[in-house]
Amino acid sequence: MSLTPDQQAEIDAQRAQSMPTRRVVAPGLEERLYEAIPLLDHGFVRAIDYMGDDEAIVQAARVSYGRGTKAARNDEGLIRYLMRHWHSTPFEMCEIKLHVKLPIFVARQWIRHRTANVNEYSARYSILDKEYYVPAPEQLAAQATSNRQGRGDVLEGEEAARVLDMLRGDAEQTYSHYHEMLNEGPLDADGKPTALDPSRDGLARELARMNLTLATYTQWYWKVDLHNLFHFLRLRADAHAQYEIRVYADAMAELTRAWVPMAYRAFEDYRLGAVQMSAPAMGALKRMLAGEAVEQANSGLSAGEWREFMAALGNQ
Repeated sequence: MSLTPDQQAEIDAQRAQSMPTRRVVAPGLEERLYEAIPLLDHGFVRAIDYMGDDEAIVQAARVSYGRGTKAARNDEGLIRYLMRHWHSTPFEMCEIKLHVKLPIFVARQWIRHRTANVNEYSARYSILDKEYYVPAPEQLAAQATSNRQGRGDVLEGEEAARVLDMLRGDAEQTYSHYHEMLNEGPLDADGKPTALDPSRDGLARELARMNLTLATYTQWYWKVDLHNLFHFLRLRADAHAQYEIRVYADAMAELTRAWVPMAYRAFEDYRLGAVQMSAPAMGALKRMLAGEAVEQANSGLSAGEWREFMAALGNQ
């Protein structure tokens, strides 16, 4: 991960401050607040702010005005009930704001989760850093033959070396052209960029950026409520999710576990580690439990549904 000395100093200053408050405080997340968790080769995610905790979920569900008289185990029981029965609004009472640095192609996949507030680094106003993502050798895989959006065997030897050279070379070239089009030279003594060619103006930043590779890193602030964060994690922390977004989801899952441990345990049990079955699949399962021989042909399930059904039962 690439943090400048100024960025690291800012993070250290943020983590050193302490303020008295009447707000709800989640001790687990307080320990992680502002910390930059390194991801991929130049990326990170860090929690900037949050609102609410496990008790806020319970309080909203009961519509109470303060800490109730219920025992903690009853609070967790209520949270598990809410999760189990798909009650979403109490979880929407908690929010978290994250600062994320990520490759543009990951950001374009991420932004499909529209139920969040996003403010991205502006390449119309500022100049993007020369940072781009290059996969680690173990992540450099061929296209899967059985899945149009998955990966197959890892590339090796000369083929892998050639692909890595192309990825680096293209990224270097596009950034070099970007820098040239901007007509931006090295910084002067006052920290301002000098012109590469004083006789001409640089291309507008909003135009120069269009030539950059999708591997270029961008940054944004992403604020989301807990209900929609759980939806994001259910999809992106899944083993089938693309690796480059899954590492972010895994880091966010750990922050969420520190923030709302009761709610996260319920999420693990009823969403992340659970299986949803259709009515025909439940019918087939009941017949199996009754001792009936059930195969795809007499199950009422399509071939694809049958494969998923078998996988859910642990029969690949």
